[in-house]
Amino acid sequence: MPIVDASTLTTLALAAGVVALLALALAVGAQLRLAGVRRDFAALDDHGTTDIAHVAATQNHRIDRLTAEVTLLREHVASTEDDVRQSLRNVAVVRYDAFGDMGGRLSFSAAIVDDLGDGIVISSIHARGESRTYAKGIVGGASSITLTPEEQQALASATKDESGMGQHGRPARLPDRTKDVS
Repeated sequence: MPIVDASTLTTLALAAGVVALLALALAVGAQLRLAGVRRDFAALDDHGTTDIAHVAATQNHRIDRLTAEVTLLREHVASTEDDVRQSLRNVAVVRYDAFGDMGGRLSFSAAIVDDLGDGIVISSIHARGESRTYAKGIVGGASSITLTPEEQQALASATKDESGMGQHGRPARLPDRTKDVS
């Protein structure tokens, strides 16, 4: 007499077949997911390898290189900002009549300074028969030579903070660094 009858063996065989089909479906699903992960790794690494340690090391090297480049760019920006602060880019002109009998405001005083207030004030006094030009050095917004009221006005206008910055630190418009304050 057999230990297991035929109907039990049939049921066990069917159950084993279902389990085998289920295992096959799970294996195919796992293989598809693995193929997707390999594609993702291939996108991360130029060589198409799927070694996670190699991909991580490559990405870390790229990040280190980019960090070094950003540091270098920051140094260049700081140097450029320093150059801009020292450029003679703030200009103001005051026009006036130096003599009561002359019309047309042909005399002028022009202040040309950098962001630190260093630069020059140039004045031209126009008369009927002659014209005289004077230049006075400016350091830190002041001159060792006495400035005329017109020169002081030009210097004050040139050294005013007119950054032109709008909300959120963005330029509202490009600042006009040349002023005719006459």
